[in-house]
Amino acid sequence: MVALRTFMTKTFIPVLALTLLLPLAKLATAGEISQRELMQQLDRNDPPIIVDVRRPDEFATGHVPGARNIPHSEIAARLHELGDNRHQEVVVYCESGRRAAIAQGILEQAGFTRVRHLEGDMQSWRKRHLPQQE
Repeated sequence: MVALRTFMTKTFIPVLALTLLLPLAKLATAGEISQRELMQQLDRNDPPIIVDVRRPDEFATGHVPGARNIPHSEIAARLHELGDNRHQEVVVYCESGRRAAIAQGILEQAGFTRVRHLEGDMQSWRKRHLPQQE
């Protein structure tokens, strides 16, 4: 009985925990895009749809080139603005990440299969002096 308890606590439970948690860790990072990768994609013939989910007044102060503004609180009601192709890549960002994460979840629940969150959001974009559109 002691051997079974030792096996369960020292081997089986930790392995089981890793088996269950590892896929969740991969999911948390799979939906991100680096600023460098987005800059490269902006030059392609088929760039992703870029959605700035900040308020209109924040958007007006500067945004990623080509981004459209759909505040996170309106995204569910404005899905039609993103088109019918639920497999098109969509990149979301806000100022620091909270609102973009909410928008990403809404888009994924609506059936968008390629939603990515811009790493560092607008704060980092601005700090790196990357191009902005006003």
